[in-house]
Amino acid sequence: MPKTKIAVQVISSGMLPEDTLMLGESFVKQWKIPQGQPLTLKFGGFRQHVKAIAASRFDGLRISQSLARKMGIGSNATLRMQYKADTATLSLGPLIGVLISRDYPQLADRPFGSITMFCKELVEACESQGAYVYFFTPNLIGNNTSSVEGWIYADGWKRTTLPVPDVVNNRLTSRKLENKPNVQNFLKEVKQKYRTSVFNEKFLDKTEVFDALKHDNSLLRYLPESHLLRNYTMLKAMCSRYSNVFLKPVRGSLGKGIIRISRADSDHYQALFTTAAGTQKQTYSSLLKLFSSISTKMKSNRYQVQQGLNLIEIQKRPVDFRALVQKNAAGSWTITSIVARTAGNHHFVSNLARGGTLSTVSEAVLKSNLAPGVSRTDTSARLKSAALAIAKGVEEHIPAHFGEFGIDLALDTSGRIWLLEVNSKPSKNDNTPLNDNKIRPSVKLMLQYSRFLAGL
Repeated sequence: MPKTKIAVQVISSGMLPEDTLMLGESFVKQWKIPQGQPLTLKFGGFRQHVKAIAASRFDGLRISQSLARKMGIGSNATLRMQYKADTATLSLGPLIGVLISRDYPQLADRPFGSITMFCKELVEACESQGAYVYFFTPNLIGNNTSSVEGWIYADGWKRTTLPVPDVVNNRLTSRKLENKPNVQNFLKEVKQKYRTSVFNEKFLDKTEVFDALKHDNSLLRYLPESHLLRNYTMLKAMCSRYSNVFLKPVRGSLGKGIIRISRADSDHYQALFTTAAGTQKQTYSSLLKLFSSISTKMKSNRYQVQQGLNLIEIQKRPVDFRALVQKNAAGSWTITSIVARTAGNHHFVSNLARGGTLSTVSEAVLKSNLAPGVSRTDTSARLKSAALAIAKGVEEHIPAHFGEFGIDLALDTSGRIWLLEVNSKPSKNDNTPLNDNKIRPSVKLMLQYSRFLAGL
């Protein structure tokens, strides 16, 4: 099935009827496109009956202004084109829609706030690959799901009406927005009606991930003991088994709300709470009193209780690792990047939002207190192997479509690898590879996977 990139020129509607395409003669001959006969033009969810005429000494595609307006494309786009003779369909695209949390129309240069640069980077990657991308928010989703109001970049950011995309990348950053009825109805309808592929389609809860992976014997070695905290009896049992345990909000992110509990001495327990300013320490005369003090938090938040680990440290600051795992052009999981994150001063979590710092895996392992005799040379390869296995396990055991994961891993002082968390909406700041490439590998892979899904 031939496909190629082609330059699309938009010309006056008076010079070319809306139902007529002018196509370079070489393309018409190469693909055996019948001239003057009915064809279907496809662009995302947009369909229109057209006929093609060949143009000599021309190697692009010309369409009328009125047709371009219906398609929502700018004046000079380069798109991939594919012709299927069996259905007489000429497909352009892929058309990719990125669902983001909010926009700021009053900010002409930064309409998407802190992720504007990521969005512009994706536009540039799409231009080079012959794809077309737009950005839309829950507030821009209307009752009519045949089209979407979204943002495109054409000599500046502007809003326009576009067809339903071939692929939706769900980059919503809050469950509240994702669960809005108009968002859920839209995603359900475009999948059913237009066969749109939606990836990263849901958030993952911590307990959901660990409970799912417990059924995979090949992954058990990476899983610290972990349960949904239901009552005092469960907390007491975990504290009797381990010298320290972590309580993590089931739906938390960025290290917010994590509590570390440890026995201070035979009569006292200590709790460390994450706060924006650093770690807050509280000592209790009994575990029951500690549980009573946090039970108010449990009324509004469900917590996961997890085995504490003896993580490697650099100058008494814990280290963990963030692997960005993405689907590639063949639809297979691949490692995009893996970085070490060292906790900031006065913090026991390593998130960058909490003052953590990035380094390469080898640098962190070399500086760490990994036990003597434990190999430091194969750590990176072992972490990558674990991240890939976990990504495949989540995909196999949780029924949803994912295209990327941020997988947080830890290494204890004996060299054993542990899973801390799987994030289905990895931050574009927290997983940035340590280089300054204009278009990051993570952006290129997101586009390659979108092309794979669209078949273009």
